[in-house]
Amino acid sequence: MENNYRRTATTVSLINYHFVFCPRYRRKIFLIKGVEDRFNKLVNQICKELNISIIALKCDKDHVHMFLNCLPTLSPSDIIAKIKRTTSKTLREEFKQLCRMPSLWTRSYFVSTDGEVCNETIKKYVENQKKR
Repeated sequence: MENNYRRTATTVSLINYHFVFCPRYRRKIFLIKGVEDRFNKLVNQICKELNISIIALKCDKDHVHMFLNCLPTLSPSDIIAKIKRTTSKTLREEFKQLCRMPSLWTRSYFVSTDGEVCNETIKKYVENQKKR
């Protein structure tokens, strides 16, 4: 995977987040015809609005994996909140069988960062600053 640094007027960044989240009660919502395609379109639309690059997006029958490249102005909690809020509202309006659930997504999620430089390399770099 090629790393593309994102540039703004004041920053240069490379921030990749891996998100995993599930429907409430691990319901297999992506087995419903059309839900996965509509979900993917909605996430693409949201990411375009937020200036987020989608590296990978995959839905299994009862969970979602997203690998996103973001600007430093967005926190992981803001990103996942926007995606969950918007997809829940729209999918529940368009697929009536999803309205039986008290809410579409669980409140929890997994997030991890990805970077090209390991922790040990950064630690050595910082520790060696005075020696230069």
